[in-house]
Amino acid sequence: MSDPIRVRRTAVLLVALVLLLPTWSGQAHEIPADVIVQAFVKPEGQTMRVVVRVPLPAMRDYNWLVRAPGYLEIPEATVMGQEAAVQWIRNFVEMHEGDVNLGFPEVAAVRVAIPGDRAFQSYETALAGVLSAPLASDIDLPLQQAMFDVLLEWPITSENSDFSIDARWAQLGIRTVTVLRFLPAGGSERAFQFSDDPGLVRLDPRWHQAALRFVILGFEHILDGIDHLLFLFCLIVPFRRFWTLVPIISSFTIAHSITLIAAALGLAPSALWFPPLIETLIALSIVFMAFENIIGAKLERRWIIAFGFGLVHGFGFSFALSESLQFAGAHLLTSLLSFNVGVELGQVFVLAITVPLLSLLFRRWLPELMGMIVLSAFLAHTGWHWMTERGAALLQYDFSAPALDLMLAATLLRWLMLALIIVGALWILRGAFGALARRHSGGGPRSVEDAPDASA
Repeated sequence: MSDPIRVRRTAVLLVALVLLLPTWSGQAHEIPADVIVQAFVKPEGQTMRVVVRVPLPAMRDYNWLVRAPGYLEIPEATVMGQEAAVQWIRNFVEMHEGDVNLGFPEVAAVRVAIPGDRAFQSYETALAGVLSAPLASDIDLPLQQAMFDVLLEWPITSENSDFSIDARWAQLGIRTVTVLRFLPAGGSERAFQFSDDPGLVRLDPRWHQAALRFVILGFEHILDGIDHLLFLFCLIVPFRRFWTLVPIISSFTIAHSITLIAAALGLAPSALWFPPLIETLIALSIVFMAFENIIGAKLERRWIIAFGFGLVHGFGFSFALSESLQFAGAHLLTSLLSFNVGVELGQVFVLAITVPLLSLLFRRWLPELMGMIVLSAFLAHTGWHWMTERGAALLQYDFSAPALDLMLAATLLRWLMLALIIVGALWILRGAFGALARRHSGGGPRSVEDAPDASA
């Protein structure tokens, strides 16, 4: 028998033996599906204290001792929890005082808690709870319901310093939500709630720190939002010269800035159907603009259409921004404007890449009119599928007439104010872009039909 055949038969026998082995009956360390982490952060004198509560089973890779029929052995869990707190809590959090990383904290105390313990209603009760005597060993506490409190401490220079935290506790579960409350010295409590790992969070940011964070956030969002990118692509396909793009992109930017700020100030409807409605309208904007490109886009009306759909996209931006506004600190308006600056920079970045590529495409490989039709048809096809899918989801919601009361009247009054702002912005833009068109009337094509054919 040749060696290759002998090797294959040996491998088959080994695989068969492995498959016939009995199943391992030990406890599996499964990753919990949903984990909520609660934390208080408070600088006191020359000590920064963070009190954390996590579900005990979320700290995996530890064989927590239980007695029949599954009750936790509390004394042993408290001892083992010292090491688990280091491996799962302490090693995944950084505290910064100013620009100085304070290094690893000290695990000052740990304590097993029952699920009905209400200690984390306030910082004082949470701190007192983790420092109190351990639970009695004869308490019947199921392992899956046990909570675990940890007190972390860092030495600091002053309780009045600027502090930042990088809490990377997302590894505790498949979906981890951290509820963090910061109590600055002499100030009011500030609450944060974030999913996964948000990176370095400045607990009381200066205006320039908040601005930089939101500029980056806006830039990243425009690059991650494929539907916004496709709409922007629809805008620029027929008009690829600077002076023709100025009114189109500017009107889109001004419009989405208005509704983004309005949504952040609470002017957007709070109904459950509103976000899916906006997502459906965003898909519709792609379809509409793509079809207009095919039948012949007119420069005189393109900036008006871009303004109208920009209002819709602004509400879409606000959905992505809603969770991040908590990181703005006391600089809400600065952060909103900075986010818009980031979006604008992202749009300029996209334009700087796509406009030369389109010009090269139409000059070298495709006749311009044919190329615009083909690209627009592809965009219309994509937007159409999104629109039908999102529209079907929208129709699942229950649409009911609002109650006729003073709250509805106040809401309508706020919307009327928003409508007046939109009309005023349109009036100003019409005057500005009309003057620009007259000044640069020869700067670009007025329609798709007027565009020069690069294949000629």
